[in-house]
Amino acid sequence: EALQGRAFGRPQGLAAAAAAATTAPARDDVITPHPSNNVTDNIFSKIGVNLHHQQDHPLCIIKSAIWDYFESKTPGKFRKFDDLYPIVSTSQNFDELLIPQDHVSRSPNDTYYVTDERVLRCHTSSHQAELLRQGHSAFLVTGDVYRRDTIDATHYPVFHQMEGVRVFEPAEWEAAGCTAAELAEQELKAELEGLARHLFGDVECRWVDAYFPFTEPSFELEIYYMGEWLEVLGCGVMQQSILDDNLERGKKAWAFGLGLERLAMVLFSIPDIRLFWSGDERFLNQFRAGDLSTKFASFSKFPPCYKDMTFWLSEKFTENNLCELVRNAGGDIVEEVKLIDEFTHPKHGRTSNCFRITYRSMERSLTDEEVNAIQEDVRSMVVSELEVELR
Repeated sequence: EALQGRAFGRPQGLAAAAAAATTAPARDDVITPHPSNNVTDNIFSKIGVNLHHQQDHPLCIIKSAIWDYFESKTPGKFRKFDDLYPIVSTSQNFDELLIPQDHVSRSPNDTYYVTDERVLRCHTSSHQAELLRQGHSAFLVTGDVYRRDTIDATHYPVFHQMEGVRVFEPAEWEAAGCTAAELAEQELKAELEGLARHLFGDVECRWVDAYFPFTEPSFELEIYYMGEWLEVLGCGVMQQSILDDNLERGKKAWAFGLGLERLAMVLFSIPDIRLFWSGDERFLNQFRAGDLSTKFASFSKFPPCYKDMTFWLSEKFTENNLCELVRNAGGDIVEEVKLIDEFTHPKHGRTSNCFRITYRSMERSLTDEEVNAIQEDVRSMVVSELEVELR
């Protein structure tokens, strides 16, 4: 996802913040000659932009509102981190969180590998064990995270999460007259229901049992908002071995993780995740630090351009690999990549897919010439890199 051309560079207005970032790695630290490396220039261009540091940006507004909530509940209790280095070890990203060796998230189809042993973090939870080892017992970690994914209005390969952890001492559950696990679960649910109402008003909340390798029991919090139930975050009581191995035995903890984009899209009625990366003042000027009441007003809707592509599949083909190539060619003017037809030949058993690529800029009308040129690049790359056979 080349940096050349206006479709691929850092948005104006965001570049200055990126230049000022102190934790952004150099390109050679991210895009390495290692055979496992699958990071593109487009992904590298997002590192260090730090949307969550920009005071009037909707992601920073959400981050600050969550910080304010926890500070108001327990002043000075939670240590805040929002500039931790985005390259972590596979041990931090997977092993220390008890993610199984055969878990799908370890696949290079899902994760950006720098080397066999280093990745762009997939979640802010990758810092959890490290911070426990440093002796922190209550902390909030915010940062950009990276996952190879499909292309549509709600998915983007770079997004922002916040991780929260709170450790309890034996004296606390003894004083409460309950078990350690009961106290952690009760406190967790009370804190997060309060957070949901702090952000969304007097909403109804419900808890759904879930599974995460690093918590047990695990839950998802849903709120009833604007006439429907919406998932807000995942959480649970931290697996005891994580706490015992990285802090000390005899304690209990809860942990939660949430996506800032997901909350901001719901709260501010933002329809397309690409808008967060837009440098367009018509978007950015609608938001102000401390104001959770803004509802995004669409400033224009430029026409889409559809391009269909049909091919016989190969062993190298996955939908995520296709989406990486399309982003590589088109950057943020690609709105969606969608499978619209699948056919398996009755005689030779080969499978054919037809994907529709939607090109649409959020800031200007696209010309036929530029879209056709990008589509030709896509067609060439799927043949040379994914070894599919175009039909």
